Amino acid sequence: MSAPVAGPGAHRPLRIAVVNNFFPPRVGGSAHMAASLAQRYAAEGHEVLAITAAYADAPETEERDGYRVVRLPAVRMPRLGWSIDFDLSFVTPHLRTRRRLRRLLDEFRPDALHLHGQFFDLTWLAGRYARRRGLPSLLTIHTLLVSERRRYDRLFRLLDAALVRPNLNRIAPRFVILDKLGLDYCARRYGVTDPEFFPIPVDTDHLDSAPRKDIRAEHGVDGPLIVSLGHVIPLRNRLPLVEAMPAILARHPDVRVLVVGRVYHDAFLKRARELGVADAFVVTGAVPKDDVPSYLAAADLVAHDLNGGCGTASLEAMAAGTATIASVGEDNYPGVELRNGWNVLLVEPDDAEAVAANVIELLDKPGKRRALAARQQALVRNNFALDVVAAEHLRVLAKMAGR
Repeated sequence: MSAPVAGPGAHRPLRIAVVNNFFPPRVGGSAHMAASLAQRYAAEGHEVLAITAAYADAPETEERDGYRVVRLPAVRMPRLGWSIDFDLSFVTPHLRTRRRLRRLLDEFRPDALHLHGQFFDLTWLAGRYARRRGLPSLLTIHTLLVSERRRYDRLFRLLDAALVRPNLNRIAPRFVILDKLGLDYCARRYGVTDPEFFPIPVDTDHLDSAPRKDIRAEHGVDGPLIVSLGHVIPLRNRLPLVEAMPAILARHPDVRVLVVGRVYHDAFLKRARELGVADAFVVTGAVPKDDVPSYLAAADLVAHDLNGGCGTASLEAMAAGTATIASVGEDNYPGVELRNGWNVLLVEPDDAEAVAANVIELLDKPGKRRALAARQQALVRNNFALDVVAAEHLRVLAKMAGR
């Protein structure tokens, strides 16, 4: 499928710079989304340069999936032992690093930039480059700076007002919003009006790959298995699942929960010990992307977006055909019809009682669970598939670039 462009020179490929501090081999929804879209842009015949921050032992430059990746020197934020510690990297604040970024973009001569993450320095630096040269830029909003803890939430609001919003005003990108939660947040925090709305892209081809591991054998699971996939952060704190476990275990005492992802916010572990359900939880840490299909294939249920969300990990679980619980409204994806109990299973945010009731019902009724999973799978593959969402991005990028 070709990118839908129009006008003089419509068939000339675009040169697209994809910019994100997060990029594979780093794991996470933002990193995988940026890489998946870059791969799809290249597959459609466009020239793509991905610019990111150095991470672990990843090479400084590499060719992957038909495009080039350049990693700029970076520093990691120190771990201070706070419950909001994240694994964040920012490019080295040396003048030579900024000059290298400008040289990269000057040599590449992009027609448009696709920026990811509103509070990253690479977004601000590349966005200013685009603004000075009159180039269009898209900015996809990923993580929302919110916390259920009042003092941290006040800090995030201050950072948004004093640092993030002024920088966004300087670069003036076209915003890409992934769901209604992001839409409301960006209108309130950044004054965004009339953004582009694109669903979260899901790489269904990746999810169709055969499981590489026997997850149940690896973790000694014989009974029902709940997989909770994604990094543990305040926005996805797993507390509703922990609070639901006493009731679930009373009905299904052999249930186990695999929490798959880095733990940046450990309140759920403390609460599990308080409730006497800690033995039901196993924390795996971060796993390679290629292992995700194995975890989803092993699971009876997936539950991690229980604080008000339905992000990449939940959509991937649905696309893989695993029954999934989330906590958004039925209007969360404008233009996509969600019907609770039919093609999605939704609970109110932080409602442990509802989580327990739904988990118990689906474990009690495997036929209902399988039927729900099939309808969830069709919903995601029809509306969130990578090729569909990438085509919409390309349509807008081509229009902004004057094609």
